[in-house]
Amino acid sequence: MKSSFSDIIQSDTPVLIDFYADWCGPCKTLAPILKQVKDELGEAVKIVKIDVDKNQPLATQYQVRGVPTLLLFKDGKQLWRQSGVLQKNDLISIIQQHS
Repeated sequence: MKSSFSDIIQSDTPVLIDFYADWCGPCKTLAPILKQVKDELGEAVKIVKIDVDKNQPLATQYQVRGVPTLLLFKDGKQLWRQSGVLQKNDLISIIQQHS
């Protein structure tokens, strides 16, 4: 069963949303970085990738103008957002600040 976006972000674990597109070069750069973050933090974070081309209403709702755009949620609240590629250690420290 597919969870709705609002269900996903209601988590008490930080949820990092990656708005991306298949045609986006920087998104391809970010993908392995996100995998490393997940490998390092494990259950301390959920990472959800959302294709803006397939989820236009959601991208519009969160005013995603460029990809990649990362948003961090916890308990349904948006805690942080940034566009562009971040390094693994930067992402980990942002997630840990909000855990």
